[in-house]
Amino acid sequence: MLGNTLVGRYQIISHLGGGGFGETFVACDTHLPGSPQCVVKKLKPQANDPDTLQTARRLFDTEAQVLYQLGTHDRIPQLLAYFEENQEFYLVQEFIEGHDLSQEIIPGKPLSQDQVICLLQEILDILEFVHRQKVIHRDINPRNIIRRKPDDKLVLIDFGAVKQITTQVITPSGKTKFTVAIGTPGYIPSEQAQGNPKFSSDIYALGILGIQALTGLSPEQLDLDADTSEIIWQHTSVSEDFAKILDKMVRYDFRERYGSARVVLQALHDLNKSQSQTMALGSPLSQNPIKNPLKTINKPKKNIVLKFLGAMSLIGIGVGSSIYIVNGINSANSTELYKQANTLYELQRYQDALSKYEKAVKIRPEYAQAWNGQGKSLYELKQYEEALAAYDQAIQLDPDYLLAWSGRGFTLNKLQRYQEAIASFDKALQLQNNYPEVWNGKGEALAKLNEYDQALKSYDKAIELKKEYYGAWYNKALLLQNIKRYDEAISAYDKVLEFKQNSERAWYNKGNVFVNLQRYQDALAAYDKAVQYKPKFYQAWLSKGNVLINLQRYSEAIQSFEQVIKYNRNNYQAWYGRGWSLHQIKRYEEAVTSYNKAIQLNRKNYQVWYNRGNSLYNLNKYQEAISSYNKSVNYEPKHYESWYSRGNALFNVKRYSEAIASYDKAIKIKPDYQQAINARNQAQQQLLPSPESTVISP
Repeated sequence: MLGNTLVGRYQIISHLGGGGFGETFVACDTHLPGSPQCVVKKLKPQANDPDTLQTARRLFDTEAQVLYQLGTHDRIPQLLAYFEENQEFYLVQEFIEGHDLSQEIIPGKPLSQDQVICLLQEILDILEFVHRQKVIHRDINPRNIIRRKPDDKLVLIDFGAVKQITTQVITPSGKTKFTVAIGTPGYIPSEQAQGNPKFSSDIYALGILGIQALTGLSPEQLDLDADTSEIIWQHTSVSEDFAKILDKMVRYDFRERYGSARVVLQALHDLNKSQSQTMALGSPLSQNPIKNPLKTINKPKKNIVLKFLGAMSLIGIGVGSSIYIVNGINSANSTELYKQANTLYELQRYQDALSKYEKAVKIRPEYAQAWNGQGKSLYELKQYEEALAAYDQAIQLDPDYLLAWSGRGFTLNKLQRYQEAIASFDKALQLQNNYPEVWNGKGEALAKLNEYDQALKSYDKAIELKKEYYGAWYNKALLLQNIKRYDEAISAYDKVLEFKQNSERAWYNKGNVFVNLQRYQDALAAYDKAVQYKPKFYQAWLSKGNVLINLQRYSEAIQSFEQVIKYNRNNYQAWYGRGWSLHQIKRYEEAVTSYNKAIQLNRKNYQVWYNRGNSLYNLNKYQEAISSYNKSVNYEPKHYESWYSRGNALFNVKRYSEAIASYDKAIKIKPDYQQAINARNQAQQQLLPSPESTVISP
């Protein structure tokens, strides 16, 4: 990117940083006098299929308008421009000269209470404006707050909402989901991690920042109460009222926090007016730190419930009512766990989701949906036997549970139990016949059982139900390729690429079809597309190299094989193909080196020994060549070319009788091998008295 000029205006001059959501650069605006500096943020969506890009554009436009409105505040960077280029999204913002708060909040160097209060008040002033615009920042942390150099004011940067563009994908059902929780670890409250941020989520992050500044401890060093998940922190010189404010800012339950920045500001204003005594919360080195007394109020909830039930039974409500209430509580708890698990699953945090689903069924064993959730989480974790057991449990509880039957089918496919998978898919289709993913899964099982016509009908049914279903198009194309219906396969791959242009697998297999049709130039173009979308796709580089050998473009072939080796160093075929290509352009020493590497990876392939022998022969290293040919005929005694070349090497070291024996071997395998017959005649002549010796070529 450095040196590039975007949209003919913003020239990139340095790299500020990057991460999972994109990259940030300093640029100069070449259209304005003096080319002033600005900040350019590049945001790249996780996928570039049409649906994802369309949603990203809509989201980008909406969030950019929000940023523009926020930029009217003096201490939020102004949005100068936004645009899309090459399916990537760019924001151009005002450059803020200064340093971020990570240079003021330093580990091991606590700030005073007064310093921290001033810090919080200044940030809350900005945050109060942000919340009035109905915006949640989502990523408050010291690195996103800059001390502006000209006036020492704090500036809030890097709003998290726009980062959704880089994390959203479109599911097969057409729904938008976000694959990564936005925010910085340590500053993200639980509801935000589960994809449901609140205004109080920003309050939580700012509270963590305040505790960090007071204690000199990073968020990772702060302890959590094992029962309540509340944060435990200690400091030697904090007033009781200020400690309560910070505790309320970082409550685990968002409903127990301050609801907005304005309310926290008022609490700090009231604190400044009062003269509270200083409260010792315990030394950081204390063996038994005193927990926040406010936290102990909610701790014995379970005991309260039990006492309540006991009291009810004593006054005559009876055991039946008690059981009803317990069941109601259990049902509510399991439902809440199930919802949390679903959120974690959508965030692709499958192990965490599984844990929640397991807790839900432990509370409520008859909860079929939670068993199904276990099954799909285990499937994503590749624990297929366990997934199957969970799906079976869900079906036992609800025999007409469509998602459990379909999930069971997909799992059985992974276990290669294809007949059982088909039976599961058929049951799912009885329940809902218009389920394209199930038709596609059934097609995969039928293809594995070599029932090709039925498999094609299943794929066609999936496509009929969902014309843009590139997964079904791909499976259909692959099957047509495997049964050598190449023209139809190409048409199907074209459909895949119509809906998913960046499918490197589709480009690669389309290239393979072109090779089978001997359309080598078309194959090269397809392989080039595959590696354009996935540069580390070594299989495509390997196939490209082989095609270039067929076209006798050996130097280019070498480059392709070297790309394979770059990404897959122990690829035998790449080292072998590289050696062959080097031999063809008479770089024999390098060819031998390449063959040696191939031999390290696969000693028993006679071809590599044979070709290594030929390169050594051309280097006039006849003894080494003979050893190589010996290896070749040892692994493949019927390879007549190895016997013939071995005879030539023996001839050139004047071991004529052995040469004749080698030629005889070649002729026995291939009686019409005229070159071997002629060479044998010359060797026999050498055994007769003759004034001159003869040298022949391999």
